[in-house]
Amino acid sequence: MAEEREEEESGRTNYRAQRLDKLAQLKALGVDPYADGFVPGARAAELDAKYKTLAAGAETPDRVKVAGRIRALRNSGMFIDLHDATGKIQVFCHKDHLAPDALAVLKLLDLGDLIGVEGVIRRTPRGELTVNAHALTVLAKALLPLPEKFHGLTDIETRYRQRYLDLIMSEESRATLRQRSHIVAVMRRLLIERGFLEVETPMLHAVPGGASAKPFVTHHNALDLELYLRIAPELHLKRLMVGGLSDKLFEINRNFRNEGISPRHNPEFTSLELYQAFADYATMMEMTEYLIATIAREVLGTMRIPYGKHTIELAPPWPRKSMAELVKVKAGVDFLSLHDAVAARDAARKLGAELPKGASWGQALEAAFAAKVEDTLIQPVHVTGFPRDISPLAKPDLRDPRLVERFETFVNGWEVANAFSEINDPLDQRERFEAQMMARDHGDEEAQRLDEDFVTALEYGMPPAGGLGIGIDRLVMLLTDSPSIRDVIAFPTMRPKG
Repeated sequence: MAEEREEEESGRTNYRAQRLDKLAQLKALGVDPYADGFVPGARAAELDAKYKTLAAGAETPDRVKVAGRIRALRNSGMFIDLHDATGKIQVFCHKDHLAPDALAVLKLLDLGDLIGVEGVIRRTPRGELTVNAHALTVLAKALLPLPEKFHGLTDIETRYRQRYLDLIMSEESRATLRQRSHIVAVMRRLLIERGFLEVETPMLHAVPGGASAKPFVTHHNALDLELYLRIAPELHLKRLMVGGLSDKLFEINRNFRNEGISPRHNPEFTSLELYQAFADYATMMEMTEYLIATIAREVLGTMRIPYGKHTIELAPPWPRKSMAELVKVKAGVDFLSLHDAVAARDAARKLGAELPKGASWGQALEAAFAAKVEDTLIQPVHVTGFPRDISPLAKPDLRDPRLVERFETFVNGWEVANAFSEINDPLDQRERFEAQMMARDHGDEEAQRLDEDFVTALEYGMPPAGGLGIGIDRLVMLLTDSPSIRDVIAFPTMRPKG
């Protein structure tokens, strides 16, 4: 492997030396290898659409300006495949159309170079839409070669580390990231159409909160203040609800959690978080179904989507099942009949669940659910009946004080949404935070901290509200049939090459 890397690096060095020589030759001809001021007048897809009825062998008087990257050179540069962001256009370079100085430039072009072309449109006798080049402009001389065309960028680590190369070589990667943009745009539009106000809240928090996670820590020199990259926007969004900025608001932005990396986890990720006054978690179930199903229909044209070996039906309504009910069905243990943490821990361990030291009743139920149920939830389902002791921001379930009005939506065995009826009782909220602080004192690094200012805000009165979070990265994975979160994040977090 080391010998292969050395050989590859040696080849890159030789190619670079050759291209540097061509760069010098271009400059000697008075050509700027990194020119500016070239504005293309048409893109490949637009030309394909405009001239789709142009017959094979037909020529037009239409003069166009196109620009893109050279992906193929044939017959000593007579034929060039030029790729832009929309597709490919063929360029025909011949002495009958190009001046001698342009022909000299043509000899110095390589695969990967960015060029601009002016010429007239025709269709070859073989049916290829083509620009007869009358002028060439070098826009950027590539000093390093592209990966070999037919094998592409096969090393997955390189694909993620050098995303620019991946995007040059892979239409699939470009399509995935474009679909991501489309998904977010549709999500934003749907919310605004429903009367939601988009807001922005801080990325730097003095007190990390809004979710149970270990934060990243940073330091502000001027204030000599320890700060945290936000793990969730929840507490600031609720402050805006207290202030009456809007009865409906949302934020689409990044969160940061100092956790492990997996095919479904990246330390920084994008989420939608929204709040609606005078609503509850049942309203949020309808909102979850509406958003995900409508986005699928608008972006993909269907609510019946493939993911891996499964076909997933996103058409609402989706079933609602309690966590304890699902564990009882899948594993035969009724946690609701177990009334203390010791019995719950014993039952969870017998099911093969991993538990933290001194796990509570709720943590034991959640661990049993993770061990025996999560992976089996392929079709969309709202999992309700979450334990109170792992849900410090959700209203209690009046039917069972051990539970809260919270659900998580699972699709393909993943959590894709999390929602509550939000606590607006400041005394209850303080009590929950204090319980979390006790858990921190006993070693739970992910337990939430007491945010005094947030409790103070609640004491001024927050309307009853439903809140919802949707993980956009996982949603994009689902809708693009992508096996890893790294496929849907342009620049995923990677360990430095050492």
